[in-house]
Amino acid sequence: MNAAASPNAPMTPYVRIGGEPVVRAIADRFYDLLESDPAYAQLRAIHAADLSVVRHGLTRFLCGWLGGPRDWFQRGTCIMSLHRAFPITPQLADQWATAAACAIAGQEDLDTDIADAMAQALGHMARGMINFGLAPAQAQPA
Repeated sequence: MNAAASPNAPMTPYVRIGGEPVVRAIADRFYDLLESDPAYAQLRAIHAADLSVVRHGLTRFLCGWLGGPRDWFQRGTCIMSLHRAFPITPQLADQWATAAACAIAGQEDLDTDIADAMAQALGHMARGMINFGLAPAQAQPA
């Protein structure tokens, strides 16, 4: 029996937002923004010409992250490791976080508490991937 069918099981964010169709719509909106809005040109430039693989990957990641099917996580690959090869600057992380927030906000009838929590958590995750373009920490006197 799954969480949606069990009266005693807590409702996951995945179930509360409407499951895979809504998650897919968010992922598709995210990549649609990257393809159409010049504000995300730098972010779009680090992706392959064909976005179908990453659209699918983001959908699967978000499904599991929100408490739905965890097939993406069963691959055993860390999200941070997947992005380590890319020079992620603070600007790119901010573009990603903003596009994600816009994609989430674009979903009608989405619970605002979940939408806000998702946008905030994904923004933190994006900024946690910054690996390039930060000034070195200044040495503290001994």
